[in-house]
Amino acid sequence: MLNFYGLKLTTKQPVYVQIASYVKLQILRGSAVSGDRLPSRREVAAQLQVNPNTVQKAFKLMEDEGYVRTSSTLGSVIEVDEAMLSRIRTEMTQELVSEFVASARELGLSFKQVIDLISKLWE
Repeated sequence: MLNFYGLKLTTKQPVYVQIASYVKLQILRGSAVSGDRLPSRREVAAQLQVNPNTVQKAFKLMEDEGYVRTSSTLGSVIEVDEAMLSRIRTEMTQELVSEFVASARELGLSFKQVIDLISKLWE
């Protein structure tokens, strides 16, 4: 069962978005796979010390996006196929690169400087 103790909340995004992103990240890392159960909303709220309504909003988002299914018998379960995994990978990669590009621009770095730095660090 996935736990949320590794999630360090920030003020950059709403908490419910951070919870959903954390689950996506665990899916990409292979730490969470189809069939894995999620703790109850109350347990997640206790682990993160947040309002249960915030956790409810995160679960609703994950269900709406299609990588978590909730049933009255099984609770909330991760449900990911190859298409969903690809969609999550693309979405998270685009977010990461967008944040990086925005930060580089904010610092006044040129495209060439960024490419040179990436090339140097990649090796």
